[in-house]
Amino acid sequence: MKKIIFVLASLIASYVLNAQVKTPAPSPRCTITQVAGLTDVSLDYSRPSSKGRAVFGDLVPFGKLWRTGANANTTVSFSEDVVINGNTLKKGKYALFTTPKADMWEVVFYSDTDNWGTPEEWDATKVAVLINVDPVNLNNNVESLTIGIGNLTNDSATLDISWEKTMVSVKFEVPTKKAAMASIEKTLAGAGAGDYYSAAQYYFQSNGDMNKALEYVNKALSMAKAGEDAPFWQLRQKSLIQGKLGDKSGAIATAKLSLAGAEKAKNNDYVKMNNDSIKEWSKK
Repeated sequence: MKKIIFVLASLIASYVLNAQVKTPAPSPRCTITQVAGLTDVSLDYSRPSSKGRAVFGDLVPFGKLWRTGANANTTVSFSEDVVINGNTLKKGKYALFTTPKADMWEVVFYSDTDNWGTPEEWDATKVAVLINVDPVNLNNNVESLTIGIGNLTNDSATLDISWEKTMVSVKFEVPTKKAAMASIEKTLAGAGAGDYYSAAQYYFQSNGDMNKALEYVNKALSMAKAGEDAPFWQLRQKSLIQGKLGDKSGAIATAKLSLAGAEKAKNNDYVKMNNDSIKEWSKK
């Protein structure tokens, strides 16, 4: 009996020692990964909440360097070099520091990311990029600090910092065209129909060389298997390229082929898009 009691006591003691109380973090950690163009952007930060307190000018004093978050450094990573306000920021990981002011914020990308809070000693040689940004007043209140990537285009995006009723946005440009051209040239050496179609689509969407776009979409269409209809989505893309080149009659003819394929596939979205385009091109 004594042995059984001893074993039970040992198990209970072990459970008590290993048990951990779980409670919500005051400033929960948040990680975000976003593709901007062809550049991977990652954010890692902790999100304090206002909890009824005045934030800027009080909880976060004006004119003082702020960690832009809570706990460990807020970090942002770029898989490719980006350009911020004319300054090249090399690919890599950076701590994000700010100095909020009533009418202007300083935003700093700092190469040392291992600080808890702000650095004990500021090293100007570790400042990769420093820019000034005008804050924007928000109509709605943002309870928890929110940092995200917005305003996505093929060639740029913004790093948006929002809290309370203030937001600042830092625009950064990404090298999509350079990367896309390199990928197209490499891939098309042994390309399939999907590769040519993607290349044509990119040239069209980026307002590139429309003649090259037409060449690529025609190559994609030429690879349709014998006895099978040309893909209606590829025909749709060709009609759009022809329209942008000013060949309205050619665009209408191609759109009608796409329309027939879309009707056969019962794809109502493409049916509508083709009908709308045919109507538009027929007016001119």
